[in-house]
Amino acid sequence: MDIKRANSRSTKPAPDTNFTGQVLQDPVLVGVAPSRMRATNVTFLPGGRTAWHAHPVGQTLYCVTGIGRVQLEGEQVQELHPGDTACIPPDTRHWHGSAPDRMFTHLAMSETSDTGEGTAWFEKVSDEDYNKTPEAIS
Repeated sequence: MDIKRANSRSTKPAPDTNFTGQVLQDPVLVGVAPSRMRATNVTFLPGGRTAWHAHPVGQTLYCVTGIGRVQLEGEQVQELHPGDTACIPPDTRHWHGSAPDRMFTHLAMSETSDTGEGTAWFEKVSDEDYNKTPEAIS
């Protein structure tokens, strides 16, 4: 067994090139072959969000605390609450982050492809897209 101690990993700010607003990342796991898994706790301050991006093997977001948002390209913005799990299909452009007035933390999990490809980053999410009213929760 290999235990990764919390004090061996530091919180780091997310890079401005791929995020808008204040976003903090806490690494949980970087898989060692044969594993290709990466898991990170990501905390978005109000208004924080990713740029549009895609993952070759998809991405799973487990909502830990706060109120978040996620949108697949061409679909309506969805609101996320603690305990929700969003499963994003492979190679699907999407973004995620906090609600405009709430902090949000999720556990982001994804794998690299068989050839080692990871996240493909695109343009930042516009304020207009970010501020769209989320679809009503049923």
